Parts: sequence; structure tokens; C-alpha cells
Amino acid sequence: MHNDDLMVVQRTVFAGPNSRVNPGMYVDADIAAVRTVRTEVRMDAGATLSTNTYFGRFAASYWQRYSAITEVRLEFDHEVADDAILRFEVHASDASGRDRPVEIIEITGTGRVCLDLAVRRFVDGGAIWFDATAIGGGARLANVTWSAPRPERVRPVSVVICTHNRPSEATATALALASEDLVHNKIAAVYLVDQGTDRVDSHADFERIKAALGDKLHYLTQPNLGGAGGFNRGLFELTRGDVCDTDVLLMDDDILVEPESLLRLSTFAASTVEPMLVGSQMLLLSETYRVHMTSEWDRLGRYRAGMKGAYSRNGINALEKQQEIRVDAGYNAWWSCLIPAEAAVSLGLSLPMFFQWDDVEYGIRARRQGFGTVTLPNSGVWHADFHLKDYDDWSRYFAWRNTFIVTALHGTVEPRGAVTVSLREIGRQLSCMEYGLAATFILALRDFLAGPSVLADGGQGKLAELAELRSHYPETKVRPAAEVGREIRSPIVARPPEPRKGKLDRVLVKRAVKQGVGRVIPGPVTMAKLDATWWHVALFSWVVVTDGSQTGVRVRRRDADTLRRLTRELAEVCWELYRRGPEVAAQWRDAAPALSSRENWQRLFDGD
Repeated sequence: MHNDDLMVVQRTVFAGPNSRVNPGMYVDADIAAVRTVRTEVRMDAGATLSTNTYFGRFAASYWQRYSAITEVRLEFDHEVADDAILRFEVHASDASGRDRPVEIIEITGTGRVCLDLAVRRFVDGGAIWFDATAIGGGARLANVTWSAPRPERVRPVSVVICTHNRPSEATATALALASEDLVHNKIAAVYLVDQGTDRVDSHADFERIKAALGDKLHYLTQPNLGGAGGFNRGLFELTRGDVCDTDVLLMDDDILVEPESLLRLSTFAASTVEPMLVGSQMLLLSETYRVHMTSEWDRLGRYRAGMKGAYSRNGINALEKQQEIRVDAGYNAWWSCLIPAEAAVSLGLSLPMFFQWDDVEYGIRARRQGFGTVTLPNSGVWHADFHLKDYDDWSRYFAWRNTFIVTALHGTVEPRGAVTVSLREIGRQLSCMEYGLAATFILALRDFLAGPSVLADGGQGKLAELAELRSHYPETKVRPAAEVGREIRSPIVARPPEPRKGKLDRVLVKRAVKQGVGRVIPGPVTMAKLDATWWHVALFSWVVVTDGSQTGVRVRRRDADTLRRLTRELAEVCWELYRRGPEVAAQWRDAAPALSSRENWQRLFDGD
């Protein structure tokens, strides 16, 4: 391979972009004997290090499966102390994690080493990495690059960041992208779409963003149209005239960015045999070493997304276990997802669903038009932990309504199945005294059944409606734990969760009946979040449950009148869903082209 024909597809970075990040995500070493900076490492005599880490590995299996490359070039600068030796070992793994040596050399003096490594025997899984040992003296490694043949389809990247009242986070994300020259040079434009009232251009660091990005920065303001509105504004601007000159990277504002991930997404997308959507994995912001999900799938028949596919894993501790097996993805969430120019033009814009499932729908549409999705391991961004967000939230409205819309567009709204799923989901909420959440879900079903007209304003008016609706249900409010404890005064007994007995649907019927007739244990009792399963909470009439955010508690109390009213409303909406579901689904399918059209989005951007 000639250097002139090569493209750097990955660097070995030895330290993260932020001190919060666990250093073991980059290099496995004794920090007392190995000192790391971003692209350089210095080793004391006798020190060892390994890059068999999340960001240290080269995802060989994905490159062999989806690109035409057969070799990758590993290059690095070295400086070894006099009379010392740097033992440099290249290793590879397979789908089962077996470790095999690839190349072992001993290095002295100062210079640059170039190794051409075969990318084969990785179809089902595996990666390549290197280990190093400083023998008899100190050593330095720097400027480590992995290069592959330059493909014909090499384009810069336009980044679209959607933000709403998070000026500090959006500022930090934009500045991170401009922090390293190699990544900065890959970026053609940054569309910062501000939909909030606490504006980014009023932030103290906005001038730094302008200085760092120069004419690459496109700062746009518009009404709050949710994540869908922010991301589609960028896609709208970049696909004018049905052409797109760059790949498009959609990125959340509230993430901690690893700039190296942008480089890896871009170079991998350029090298795939067929254009594909390429996404980063989500890493947890509170546990920076943990992978949320290796890849995700939708399950339209179950009205679910965020599901594991074959061999997918969630919650992996990347300090202890690497993702060896190659796993396919059905879609990639838009916390960080690259859409190739061909797909951006062919697929057009998503539906104005405001929030939730817009990325899922786009991914389903992409794969049905021949654009697959890869969630690339060793390319990650840190995102706020989902498990620290309580399920009883206004956003559930959009998730539930939109799952029915997407199922109508790409699946089948089968009446019996749709009603069964709805009765099961909302029935559990009623049985465990989550009345506000049940009302939120019932409204979502009603709006789905109302048809495409509910998307006329792009979701802007729904936020106020949801706030009004949920304000009538006390358990939707998070309260300080000490305040609740002072009010109750009587003894509070914490009880362990009751084991599940029998089938859950049978348990649900029993719990619902007991709640309905009031044959429940009087409270108050307290429960930790982990103990507060619906079948356990449903045994009581008064429960104080820790909120998922761990910032306070929710007080759930049985209310016979509210329970009867919501049960009646649930029965009514489920009967209408059974009776009219397929008919309404057809309406959504017929309206989809107009809803996702440039004309409709232009109207929404203009505030009409």
C-alpha cells in the first residue's frame, strides 16, 4: 500500500476529552508508570500497556463485513531510551474472544514504524489492537494512526446539533468538534439549530464557537418543534435542490463528545461497499465505562423500540468485557448518527412527530429502501443515563402515540393485538396508581385515532396540553423525600417485592380487581425504585416510591373515583382502536408523504 493512496480511518488516542472519562476506556495500564496525553504515551522502564480497550481497538469485523479493504496500515512514532527495547505486540480476536498474536517486534532508537495488517478471519467478530512493554528503559509512543485505501466515496461531514434551553451543553459540544485539527478538517459545516428561549447566542462562549468554526457555523433559530424539528431543519438545509454534497451527522446537544468518533464514523461510512447509516454507541454519562446497548432494533408487532437483536447486549462494562461478536442494527438513535448523502437525498425528511420514534421510523424507512444501519463499536458518545429518568414523564405521550404511527406506516395495526398491548400497558399503570401516566397514554391513543391532523403544528401545542393534563394527578410530581416523611408522621414500613406467581396477565387481572374493589393493604409504605414493580405496588393503597432520578419521591394513593373514570376511558378508547385501527392506519399511510414533505416542514419552520 502506498501512503498517497491511504486515508487515516482511526487514531489511537490514549486519553479522553474530559477528566470525567475513565482512562481505562483508552488504555489499560498502571497510571503510576504510564503517562498519557491525547495522542502520546510515555512509559517508565518495565511499564506495560494494552490498547485492548473500548477506544483502543480497531473494529476489524465491521470493516471486513461492510467494506472492501483487506489490509490496514498501523503506523506510529517511537522514542526508546538508550540500551532499552520496546516490545510491540499486535493482537487480534475472533467472535468468541480468543486472542491470537499477529505481529511481534522489538524496537530501539527513534523513528516511525509501519506495519501492514491483514483484515481477514473476522467475519463473525473480532478486533485488532496492540500491547507494548518498555524493557530496560523508558519509551514514548505518539501519533498512532490506522490507515486504509482511500475509497472513491470520500466526503466531508455536516454536523446538525439540535438544542433547546441547553446553551452550556450545546456550546461544549460544538467546541469539542472544533478542538482537534484532523476532525475539524473533516467538518464542512455545523448547523446549530436553537429552538429554545435560553439562547446559545447569549452564552458567554458563543464568540468562541464563532471563532473556532468560522464560516462553517450556521446558527439557526426556530419554534420548538422537538428533536424531529431540529434535526430535520439541518437535513432540510443540506438537501436543497434534491442534492447533498456532504454526509450528515445528527447529534444531540447534551452529550459528551469524543471527537475521534466523528472521524471513525466518517471514514467507515466512506468505505462501505454500499451507502449505510453509521451510528455511535451510547455510553453512560454517569458510568463512563458502560455501554448502553451494542445495537438496537424495533419490534413493531409489540409496539416497542430499543430492543436487543441477535447477540446484542446492554449494560456492558467495557473495562471488563469487549464487544467481540459483530451485531447488526435495525436503526441508530440520533444522539449520534451519520446519514450518507445518498440516503439523505433518497429518504428525504422524517415526519414532524416532535419527539421519540422519529429516528426509529427513519431507520426502518432506510433499511426498506436498501440503506442498512451499523452501530459501530469503538465509536461512542456519552449520553445522560436512561435509567436515571423516571418512566412517568410527559415524554411517554410522544413515545406511545408515535409507536402507533410508525407501526401504521411500516407494520400492521392488528386490532386484537393493538388492544391487548394497550390494555396490558395502561392496565398496569392503573393497577399501581400511576393515574397521570395512564391518562397520558390514553390521550396518546386518542390522538393517534384522530389521524394525521394532530401533527399540524409539529407538536408545539401538545406540551401545554400535557402539562395541564398531568397537573391534576399528584403522583406525577417529584417531591423531597424529607418533606413527604414529615407529612406522613405515621410509621412507614418498607416491604420487599412479592415474587411473581403465575403468568403476568393473570396477575394483572387479580391486581386490577383488588384495586377496583379496594381489597388492598393500607399504607403508607415506602419502596425503593428497584422494588417498585407494578405487581408489588398494586398490593397497596398508599405507596411512596423513589423517583427514577433519585432526586425525590412520588406519592401514589388509591383514588376510587379516578380509577373508575380512567378505566372507563381506557375501555372506550380501546373499543375505538379495535373498531377503527386499520382504517386510521391507512389514513396515516396516505398522509405520510405530505407530512414529511419539504413544503410542510417549511411551513412549520416559519411558524405557520
